[in-house]
Amino acid sequence: MAIHQRNDIGAVVNAIDRQHPKQVYLCCGERYLCQQTAGQIEESFKRNGGGTVHSVDGSTEDPGRLLTRLQSLSLLPGWQIYRVSDTRLFLSRASLGDLWEKACQAHRDKKNEAAARYLSHLLSLTAIDRGEPAVFGNLSPDQWQTVFGFPHPGGSLVWADELLANSVTTTAPAAEDDGERLIALIEKGLPGRNVLLLLADTVDKRKRLFTAIKTHGEIIDCSVLEGSSKAAVDGQKTVVRELALATLQEFGKTISPKVLEQLFERIGCHPIAVVRETEKLALYADERQEISAEDLDLLVGQTREEAIFALTEALSARDRAKSLNVLHHLLRNNVHPLAIFAALRNFLRRLLIFRSLQMQAQPRWYRGMSAAVFQNEYLPALKEIGQWPELLKGHPYALFMSFSRAAQWPAVALQQGLAELAEAEFRLKGSSLPPAIVLESLLVTLMSPEKSPAGVA
Repeated sequence: MAIHQRNDIGAVVNAIDRQHPKQVYLCCGERYLCQQTAGQIEESFKRNGGGTVHSVDGSTEDPGRLLTRLQSLSLLPGWQIYRVSDTRLFLSRASLGDLWEKACQAHRDKKNEAAARYLSHLLSLTAIDRGEPAVFGNLSPDQWQTVFGFPHPGGSLVWADELLANSVTTTAPAAEDDGERLIALIEKGLPGRNVLLLLADTVDKRKRLFTAIKTHGEIIDCSVLEGSSKAAVDGQKTVVRELALATLQEFGKTISPKVLEQLFERIGCHPIAVVRETEKLALYADERQEISAEDLDLLVGQTREEAIFALTEALSARDRAKSLNVLHHLLRNNVHPLAIFAALRNFLRRLLIFRSLQMQAQPRWYRGMSAAVFQNEYLPALKEIGQWPELLKGHPYALFMSFSRAAQWPAVALQQGLAELAEAEFRLKGSSLPPAIVLESLLVTLMSPEKSPAGVA
């Protein structure tokens, strides 16, 4: 069978409604979308014969015990759906880098439970005992490369060790023969009316289990393209639009395309946040049918990450008015001034590093370089040199845009900017001046005419 996209779930549900169900389903990709899709599959089975859903936590469940349950006939009537969330059966060492990135992103989003789960999965694929103190912090860069197969991320990893120490998640590695036994069961067919419904946000598609499900069952891809390319942003907007409109329909509410666009700008592509914020808007509207821009301004503020990104984007574009407006928005939403300083420091440091790479003789950066040349020639050559590998990760187009912005700044202006930022931070900590005044002065100084990018090669 072909792999279905999430928006093609209707074909999967229709097959169940026509009494042509499969006994194995895999929903992989974005966590909330996987849960939503799995729910639709469950409801379809219940409409067509009833049954029971047995929820299984795949992060802690013994795969051997799950296999025993799948091979047993139940005394309960109807379909017996074994829904396994966070299954580890598709993880492999090829997933290590992806798991680390997901853990870091979850930590940045303050989703500590999810971050701890990814870290636990990560260790389950290595020979490291998670009971050792400072599991991540004690590894040298060489040891890290050997254990995980990707470069050390740099910086303090105390946060990872603390999350792991405070987590109740204890992930044991899935034995290789568990996967082989499950493959044999899938090929033979599950007994009775047993159905296996697997949910995983990270999968290694090269595993034989993935191929077996693709052949004998159904796979629904719930992933959302990441990055800032046009295709990625369009896909993200489509997901947000579908979720928001479906949620509002349940409440009998509507929203204009313009306000819906503003909702995306405020929240970004975070499906569960989109649903929760849309529910909040619908409840606040009470008897009014349409959600207004005023409702959005009152109830849905930009996330800290999105607003800080908007600040650095405005600074990069030298849009003084927008920079000051975003700054005031951050301060009104109780973002600590030192967090804003940290974001500006990281932004200037990143631009300075990219500018220094552009000033090297090889590989050669030149004005007007296209995104295709950057992705296919310049970026691979940079990665071969091995300088700043942690900054060269991510979507190629997003990196291309960062390099393009860096090319507009003189290196000396970026160096001066970092020095001015340090002085402003010292004033903030050592004087009675209001934080807003210090930050406003800093932004105006950073965008002063003498730092104009005109003529930069």
